[in-house]
Amino acid sequence: MTDAQSGSVPDDPREPAAPAAEPTAEPAAEPAAGPAPLGLVRTPTGHAAVDAHLERLADADDLAADGHVEVYEDVHRGLREALDALDATPVPGPYENRS
Repeated sequence: MTDAQSGSVPDDPREPAAPAAEPTAEPAAEPAAGPAPLGLVRTPTGHAAVDAHLERLADADDLAADGHVEVYEDVHRGLREALDALDATPVPGPYENRS
């Protein structure tokens, strides 16, 4: 049984093997340095306060990962306040106190 070998082996052992490819003068293209936006589409909700907080998320696109936490916490806080405002009991107007 014979084993097949991969690669370029000369037919005549006296022939030199094919030379390796020469390295190119230009280095391989490196990815762009710095953060890149994700390109997510933010669909408006129709609620102005919520939409403003969701648009604030775009600020994280230009920050390094360690700066995202501050933006996310700020947006979370604002969305929590908007949600809590929906559960708050309305304050009666000056002449709406009926007994």
